[in-house]
Amino acid sequence: MFNLQIIPVGAFQQNCSIIWDNNKSAAIIDAGDEAEKIIQFVESQQLKVEKLFITHGHLDHIMAVKTLKEYFNVEVFGSHQADQPLFEHLPEICQEYGLPPVPAFLPDHWLNESDKLSVGELDFSVRHLPGHSPGHVGFFDFKNKIAFTGDVIFRNSIGRTDLFGGNFEQLIDTIQSKLFDLDDDFIIISGHGSHTTIGQEKKSNPFLK
Repeated sequence: MFNLQIIPVGAFQQNCSIIWDNNKSAAIIDAGDEAEKIIQFVESQQLKVEKLFITHGHLDHIMAVKTLKEYFNVEVFGSHQADQPLFEHLPEICQEYGLPPVPAFLPDHWLNESDKLSVGELDFSVRHLPGHSPGHVGFFDFKNKIAFTGDVIFRNSIGRTDLFGGNFEQLIDTIQSKLFDLDDDFIIISGHGSHTTIGQEKKSNPFLK
């Protein structure tokens, strides 16, 4: 069984997703900030964190990752290596946004198209989803028809393309070729705001008409 808790964290209210199976094997996706709040939930549910997943290297998705990696003694998976400069310059980027600097780090494993990841009984396929950032990836559970796609697409909107490595045409191509091939009832967990479905975005997203 697929279990999910979304915890909006930090100044950007980024959706940190905690997923787990019936044996309480868990992963944390995009630990953007407020590590203490995330730890509190994990421990309240007696979850066993196995991995940390990252969709992309923007600061609001990674600022708590290093703390949680050390606390739970687990490895970090993602994003694609094209995002490496974002990880390396994390302290300076934090300061640019008026936030206390967070130490730079690199994931333990860069991810590529078609990589497979498991969390207990849950299985994910990785898709490279560039456009919002060059190394953006998504995590797709085809059995349960749910995907964690970071800041590629939102309910009736799309991700920004004016940041490092962003490209509007590439983002639209990513959505049309690597999201819109999914079934209409596939659930999309975005990096901010409410969840949506592929069918809903095909029907009403003004950027994708």
